[in-house]
Amino acid sequence: MTILCVRFQLPSMYEAALPGLLGLLEEFSPVVEALPPDGALVDLRGAERYFGRSAVELASVIRVRALALYGVDCVIGAGPGTMLARMALRDARPGVTCVVPEARDGIVEFLADKPVTALPGVGTATARVLCEYGLDSLGRVAAAPLSTLQRLVGAKAGRELREKANGVDRGRVVPNGAARSLITERPFDRDELDTDRHRRALLSAAEELGARLRAVDKVCGTLTLTVRYADRSATSRSRVLKEPTAHSAALTRVAYGMYEALGLQRARVRAMTLRAEGLDPAEQASYQLSFDPVDEKVRRIEEVADRVRAKFGPRAVVPGSLAA
Repeated sequence: MTILCVRFQLPSMYEAALPGLLGLLEEFSPVVEALPPDGALVDLRGAERYFGRSAVELASVIRVRALALYGVDCVIGAGPGTMLARMALRDARPGVTCVVPEARDGIVEFLADKPVTALPGVGTATARVLCEYGLDSLGRVAAAPLSTLQRLVGAKAGRELREKANGVDRGRVVPNGAARSLITERPFDRDELDTDRHRRALLSAAEELGARLRAVDKVCGTLTLTVRYADRSATSRSRVLKEPTAHSAALTRVAYGMYEALGLQRARVRAMTLRAEGLDPAEQASYQLSFDPVDEKVRRIEEVADRVRAKFGPRAVVPGSLAA
């Protein structure tokens, strides 16, 4: 057992604790891949021999240290590969590590009765096609002829699907992997009808995302808005940006556009979440040249505001509409 998939039970808007928790994991292994906003993969090859403990025993130590040092519990899945560890995580619960056996027979038994949607990479459309032909479990997919799967989902996808259903796990942990997304949430104290308050929450979230992106020299290519309602349902909308950016004003415009497209005039909103996805290094991004002096002025003000926030805190400079 060499791979752990850890999900920390972080409170809402507490993603900032993740770097410290990743540092805790790195005390056990240098091969740690962050899975923002609240998880990580850990390769314990070598660590088991070094510490003289099994991966499951090390998982227990990680859980105790996370609770003692950060007050954060976690759920942990363990397996011989990254795919199996991720799948084990779904069956784990706080205090109990779910383990996929290393033996071939144990892997086959673990996968056999699981629905096809449990397999990473199998979406709704693929699952629907497979189920129409009676391939509704991984055991049945594993037993199906390769030619049949390739006719249903394509040559490459069919081959990969059959390998995964048979427990062939080619994934690996990529140490210091770059964060693939950043997320910020704005919950309301009560279910909120006021559209002005909705827009203020979006402005605040977009300002925070922009500042966090600039702090790590990243730009995002896609912005996703999720609105949660009083009945616990939710609506999500994503928009690919015209050009990758970390500019708060640009993120705010896109967030407003997605919000207005939802038409929430009388919706009781419980929380709004913005997620920046498709992150890339800012130095590698290309930009459309602009001769707009107003835009250039806003960007210079943004740079100064970032320096002030870094010195005096995130609330040192805020838009006027959020100052009240």
